[in-house]
Amino acid sequence: MEKNLRLVLASGSPRRREILSLFNKELEVIASQISETQLPNELPKDYVTRLAKDKAQDIAKNCPNSLVIGADTIVLYKDIVLGKPTSIDNAREMLEMLSGKWHEVLTGVAVINTYTDQYLVDVCQTRVKFSQLTASEIDWYIQTDEPFDKAGAYAIQGYGSIFVEEIQGNYLNVVGLPITLVRQLLKALGSDLI
Repeated sequence: MEKNLRLVLASGSPRRREILSLFNKELEVIASQISETQLPNELPKDYVTRLAKDKAQDIAKNCPNSLVIGADTIVLYKDIVLGKPTSIDNAREMLEMLSGKWHEVLTGVAVINTYTDQYLVDVCQTRVKFSQLTASEIDWYIQTDEPFDKAGAYAIQGYGSIFVEEIQGNYLNVVGLPITLVRQLLKALGSDLI
């Protein structure tokens, strides 16, 4: 990491903070408050990359001499984007939808160097297969309260891990921040995490 540039995470996600803090103890976290509404006819990859860039830009305007990282994660089942559930019924519906099936997890990542005004944006995609869930398993999981701030209503790093049968791709992408992609973007902008 260039010593004169601060590293700023434009996200309130405790999981993203935890992953990045492994590599930079002086990480600053400033959560972006932009709208996360999907635009009409917006493709899922375009959606997550736009949100990642918008989050990073929102924070970057007040962070000179910084590397600002924005990220956004969605779960995609067929053509349906599953964000964070809005209710118990919505969480149950998502978990029933994913039960016994493969789905995709997409995380858009944007890195802005506010010193050089350069930025890069990319997306990481991982496939996840759920085991077949019973109604009582879904009820048990909902009672843990874990589904409610997670895209697709589950956390692979928490109780939800018990439902994950198989994964193809980057595990940390499913947690919410594909650190290898973050590092690639930082390196392409002339910096690094290590």
